[in-house]
Amino acid sequence: MDVQLNTLYVFTAGSYLRRDHQTVVVEVEKKARLTLPIHHLDAIAAFGQVMVSPGLIELCLESGVALTYLSESGRLIGRVDAPRSGNVLLRREQYRRADRPDACVPLARSFVAGKLHNARNALLRAARESSDAEDVAAMNSAAARMAEHVESLPRAVTLDEVRGREGDSARSYFSAFPR
Repeated sequence: MDVQLNTLYVFTAGSYLRRDHQTVVVEVEKKARLTLPIHHLDAIAAFGQVMVSPGLIELCLESGVALTYLSESGRLIGRVDAPRSGNVLLRREQYRRADRPDACVPLARSFVAGKLHNARNALLRAARESSDAEDVAAMNSAAARMAEHVESLPRAVTLDEVRGREGDSARSYFSAFPR
């Protein structure tokens, strides 16, 4: 168990999360290991075989605390979250900026850079774990191509240039993985 930035991460298999008035209690082998007031939390992330009581789910919904279920490896299984009221003024400004290329291009460059960075890391990880030299070479080559695109993104002036780098990187990514 770990609390980071107002998020409770529960990794211990067999943990049971329950409600005790306005607090979250984490039990392991029927012994309370952690007690936190709900108002200290923004989210709870339960990894693997972690059970959550219906009472705690209700408390999370009432308090606006997101409850996320993940596999042991961190793959999203599901999320329970209370509806939140949106900020109309914020949404209006977002729509206005979406119609202005001078506002869209810097955002698009940032989004695509993040996607390419993550995809490149996935390729490099797969290359490290592969035993086939031909596959490793293809993955490393695609990762290098993606690194070039990430480096060239700040020079992209139009959305089409950003999309082109993203598309070329996607082609490299998907052609690198063995079938």
